[in-house]
Amino acid sequence: MRKNIVAGNWKMNNDLAQTEALITDLKAQKKTSNAEVMIAPTFTNLHRAYETLRESNIEVVAQNMHFAENGAYTGEISAAMLKSVGVNTVILGHSERREYFNETDDLLAKKVKAALAHKMRVIFCFGEELADRKAGKEEEVVGSQIKNALFQLQAWDYKNIVLAYEPVWAIGTGETASPEQAQDMHAFIRKTLADHYGYEIANSVSILYGGSVKPANAVEIFSKPDVDGGLIGGASLNAEDFFAIVNAF
Repeated sequence: MRKNIVAGNWKMNNDLAQTEALITDLKAQKKTSNAEVMIAPTFTNLHRAYETLRESNIEVVAQNMHFAENGAYTGEISAAMLKSVGVNTVILGHSERREYFNETDDLLAKKVKAALAHKMRVIFCFGEELADRKAGKEEEVVGSQIKNALFQLQAWDYKNIVLAYEPVWAIGTGETASPEQAQDMHAFIRKTLADHYGYEIANSVSILYGGSVKPANAVEIFSKPDVDGGLIGGASLNAEDFFAIVNAF
């Protein structure tokens, strides 16, 4: 049975003091749902966050990693380095990494392979842009991103894969994605997996929605049958709002 997951991606926000303050606020919140809860602070604050939350039900995850074990990759972080500070899950392929840092499907395939080799769980992100949606190519684009980066994997690898659909066209564009549009794409994603790996695998993989989930729309979005949770951006920087989303299940 697949899991409900709510993951907060803090992006490039919060210094150490702000991270500690937000974690204090998070620990004060009451969890009333069965959802797994994750937060992704910046690299510099991962270890402190892990140490502070290690006895809690909130998992600390990373926002990115390099595919190499080590070497001359100035500024990069390896899977082994993340594991050494208690981090066992990593977000890969986020739309901002693809757009601002030119991360390709081929590069992401290598990152996914490296993370799995270290027995890490991967939250793999993908999604179409506004031009793709207006041209009616959303399924073509999303299907390609999944196949190019993930269809190298064996069926058993999917026990450590979480998918996160980001409708890039609905984030900061003035456009709005409806819960029905989210469900339609999530159903397509699950069918894409089923066509290649079979329905047993497809129905075991959690698919998160990353399209501006907020307390006001979380219940409706999470009620859709193929939406298993959310990858939360701005709302995760407020403890009360974040747990309102967590408890929407």
